[in-house]
Amino acid sequence: MPEALLVGAVAHDPKVVTIWEGIREYFRAQGVRVDFALFSNYERQVEALLAGHVDIAWDTPLAHVRLQRRTEGRSLSLGMRDSDRNFKSKVLVRRDAGIRRLSDLAGRTLAVGSRDSTQARILPLHFLKEAGVDPGHVKLLPFDTDLGKHGDTGTSELDVLAAVHDGRAQAGAVGDLVWVQEQAAGRVNASKVDVLWTTPPFDHCMFDALSTLDPARARDFQDALFAMSWEVPAHRRILELEGLKQWMPPREEGYASLRAALDWQEMW
Repeated sequence: MPEALLVGAVAHDPKVVTIWEGIREYFRAQGVRVDFALFSNYERQVEALLAGHVDIAWDTPLAHVRLQRRTEGRSLSLGMRDSDRNFKSKVLVRRDAGIRRLSDLAGRTLAVGSRDSTQARILPLHFLKEAGVDPGHVKLLPFDTDLGKHGDTGTSELDVLAAVHDGRAQAGAVGDLVWVQEQAAGRVNASKVDVLWTTPPFDHCMFDALSTLDPARARDFQDALFAMSWEVPAHRRILELEGLKQWMPPREEGYASLRAALDWQEMW
């Protein structure tokens, strides 16, 4: 019997252990032996995958495209969440700042998340530039929180929201998910903060492997992953914790903007 497939994941939240224990048991019930190894940051996880210490890695978009660059495009993309497709970010503004259009951001302070956060810094700045906002004319207020987690904790985005609320910044960039969650929790003062602009869509996390992974084992992993069903209560508990309703096949077109942003920001 082959050894269990070892999947790497980053421990950005205590619930990660619960999620991966559930996934491990689910896969074993499907006849696929899987175990997991937790890492403190994505850079270490990518190195472990490249060294062959893990078979599969659950990667952020930044880790995903960097792995592809390191492997000259030969890495394998295995699957993603439905919620990873068409992710967006929001540019928020204070209602009293007099910012009505993107051009009004000139000379203002824009709060942004950690420098390795795709949704709260890397892509919002790229999309703003593409929309005609000169980055040199905007003062950035950065929050480099939880570096190495690639924005997974959402902490820097909460810092951005706080800065816009209390007036340290007239505008800020956060991911769609944090914006929706904070609104639902009643932690957004709608009399002070509003959405100015929504970015174009982009794709988020991906299961990655090296081309050396046995094709049969890769197919077994994918078949079991895609068989997880929202209609099965035991499966639904795992899906809810991981923030999706359905696992989807991989696609690459949603990462083109991130590659362009990394070229521009020289962040490879």
